[in-house]
Amino acid sequence: MSYPEPRYHGEGGEVSATFRPAGSSPDLTYASGTTCDYLATGASTGGLFGLYRWNMGAEPSGPGPHFHRTLTESFYVLVGRVKLYDGIRWVDAEPGDFVHVPIGGIHGFRNESGEPASMLIHFAPGAPREAYFEGNARFAVEGRPDQATLDRFYAEHDNTWV
Repeated sequence: MSYPEPRYHGEGGEVSATFRPAGSSPDLTYASGTTCDYLATGASTGGLFGLYRWNMGAEPSGPGPHFHRTLTESFYVLVGRVKLYDGIRWVDAEPGDFVHVPIGGIHGFRNESGEPASMLIHFAPGAPREAYFEGNARFAVEGRPDQATLDRFYAEHDNTWV
């Protein structure tokens, strides 16, 4: 394994870092109270990765088993307890626990602890997951669309349910 080909060819570097203060408002709030902070989107990383802070309230929430054909997904628990599905079983993950799911790997997550929980979700490459998150938030408010519309939405966002 070696380093990839250079993508920056300048001589002295550039001022291009971004800073997000800890107290920033969430970028997305679900009707359930779950929030999502868009820490680094695929658009802001040149498609390299996406990083999101997923903050769940005490109400049970989270997707069931599914997989992606085009991206990897990783989870790092920050606060609380989160159930993570590793393709075989649901594991009770605690702060500091990490799960990496390769392309095609079956996974899911749930907060069933009755307490708030928070984790980082990392996608590589940096697919536009914001539209997927926002679509699901809209469905929660407007109601679930018909099955054909859902199937198109999930296919468009590389989400295959098992």
